[in-house]
Amino acid sequence: MSSYKELLAQREKLEQQIEEAKSREYAEVLNEIKQKMADYGITLAELGTGRGKGVKVAARPRAGVAPKFRDPDSGSTWSGRGKPPRWIAGQDREKFLIK
Repeated sequence: MSSYKELLAQREKLEQQIEEAKSREYAEVLNEIKQKMADYGITLAELGTGRGKGVKVAARPRAGVAPKFRDPDSGSTWSGRGKPPRWIAGQDREKFLIK
């Protein structure tokens, strides 16, 4: 049976081997992660890193919606989503359609 000091020496040797293996594999794993993030357009915010108290994660940017209606007087537009603007509220929307 091994003595206490021999076991400690073995543990020290194993810990050193573990650190060396981790160092060798680190760069490869990091490059793999970076490549996958680039391939799929993943951001750090989406990974949820830093989600602690007071840290806000940015939402994925949304594409704008093309306008469907235009006010002939002011040139203002509306996509048809959300609350209708005053210039179209309560009126027939057909005459404001953008063609």
